[in-house]
Amino acid sequence: MAGLVNVETTLAIDGFPLDYFPVRYPFYGLHTAVSGVGWNVAKALTVLGNRVDFAALIGSDPNGTLARDGVLDAGIDDRLVLETLEATPQSVILYDPSGHRQIHVDLKDIQSHAYPVHLVQPVLNQCDLAVVCNINFARPLLEIARQAGVPIATDVHALADLDDEYNREYMAVATILFLSDESLPDTPEAVAQYLFGRYGPEIVVIGLGEQGALLAVRSDGFMRRFKAVYTRRVVNTIGAGDALFSAFLDRYLRWGDPIAALEAALVFASHKIGEKGGSEGFLNSNEFDTWIMKTRTEN
Repeated sequence: MAGLVNVETTLAIDGFPLDYFPVRYPFYGLHTAVSGVGWNVAKALTVLGNRVDFAALIGSDPNGTLARDGVLDAGIDDRLVLETLEATPQSVILYDPSGHRQIHVDLKDIQSHAYPVHLVQPVLNQCDLAVVCNINFARPLLEIARQAGVPIATDVHALADLDDEYNREYMAVATILFLSDESLPDTPEAVAQYLFGRYGPEIVVIGLGEQGALLAVRSDGFMRRFKAVYTRRVVNTIGAGDALFSAFLDRYLRWGDPIAALEAALVFASHKIGEKGGSEGFLNSNEFDTWIMKTRTEN
């Protein structure tokens, strides 16, 4: 797993747009934790019982210490978490009572760095899957994973241009490709077909927010929308896509069935958004199985 880890602060607000007032007192409405796309996925996969090698960059500042402590507290080896940045990235997320959110991310100088590939090469030989986030420092890892014959999974998130220069390299090597329906230039079905023809992934999953997700499988032409699942009250939708991605990878690796994996992942993501932070609300494997059975019974 290679991707962003940052220190995240969430702020509960009354609604969007946010009216100006010089001082607010949102008691218990401010929450700080270790998060970031890479970390959210690494932590979720670990909670689900996978062994994760986590490659990330942080600074030698207090936020870097907080991030490293979070990695160690989750039971993940921190030897691939390198202190090479001027400062550790940070994010601030506003969210309202309906769960809608606005994300502000300060990446500091991380986009000008590249991860040293020689540190990752020995690890790849022991991996079932290389999960590479679409952040610049992880870009060099795509080629060595491809050369090692390790399947690659990536999430390019919101994509307005399907030939986007920044994300093209990630899409070109992905076996499993995730993205959001936000900003897409066409219907999710048309986009999935284009991605198959242009880049050739085996599996495409497009998150549809509260409408669920679309799954497309190249080998047999399967394509279908799956409805969202309700498990508990929504608090903050931050990290929902990361949770969907993580749980799909976990169950697809275990079961080899993309349909069952997505149905399960929708349950996992639904439960996750009942918490404030992007890296919170993850079910462990036994809890996950219980919720899967519960939602099958209810539906």
